[in-house]
Amino acid sequence: MEGALFRYRGHSVSGTQVQFIRELIARHPSESRRGLSQKLCAAWGWSQANGAAREMLCRGLMLALSRAGHISLPPVRYQPPNPLATRSRPSAVEVDRMDVDRTAIAGSLSELGPLVFQCVRRTPQEALFNTLLHTHHYLGYSHPVGEQLKLMVYAGTRPVALFSWSSAPRHLGARDRYLGWSGAARRRNIHLLAYNTRYLILPWVQVKHLASHLLARMTRTLSQHWQHAYGHPVYFAETFVDPTRHRGSCYRAANWILLGRTQGRGKDDQTHRANRSLKDVLGLPLTADFRERLGEG
Repeated sequence: MEGALFRYRGHSVSGTQVQFIRELIARHPSESRRGLSQKLCAAWGWSQANGAAREMLCRGLMLALSRAGHISLPPVRYQPPNPLATRSRPSAVEVDRMDVDRTAIAGSLSELGPLVFQCVRRTPQEALFNTLLHTHHYLGYSHPVGEQLKLMVYAGTRPVALFSWSSAPRHLGARDRYLGWSGAARRRNIHLLAYNTRYLILPWVQVKHLASHLLARMTRTLSQHWQHAYGHPVYFAETFVDPTRHRGSCYRAANWILLGRTQGRGKDDQTHRANRSLKDVLGLPLTADFRERLGEG
């Protein structure tokens, strides 16, 4: 087997594959970088579980190869705005313009009536979701990364809670040790984990045990939601809790496990020194055989 000439995000690229890319570029001298990445995805069969081409992965690979001197890409024709850099955050004023009943909700769980989980991403309710999160969560609104879900929980017609999920961080020591992952297994199966980026019970909702009840219900159906949105299940959920602000009581009551603590360096660390508060890492297996499933090829 030919050895790897280049590695990109866990993918090994051989000299033969690099030569294929050179020839692809030569055969299409007037094609844009985007067009070339589309052709490469089609040639190599690179697609997501939901059938969509993995164009961003191809473009990133070709750019990395170009920077390393292995290929020559055509000049950039158009520099689209970065949606994460230019995305306007929801204004706190906007929530007052939306029809949100903020009358206090109290009593017992049984008195709330049926609780309905609704996926709101790419629906008319997404703007309300983003604004409520920005206005009432202490961390504010942050655009999720990678695969993502946004769910609003309704009691009748009134929203009572919000869940935001995204792709899991690639490197997390406490989690990786708990799963017993090798580097190769992590690279293969990181997409089978879900990261709870935000969880909010709206401040006018004061119902005992609601937080742990909703969390338990959410995680029972999380894999089904992921399968519907992205064509594959998830087998493990994780989150961070800042112990200087919260104890994570609702997670622990819903059987989440304390896996350890972060090193306080963040995902873009360049100094290898702590620059933020340490967070508790909590995890929850979503199936009994999660270790076997996450260790498979």
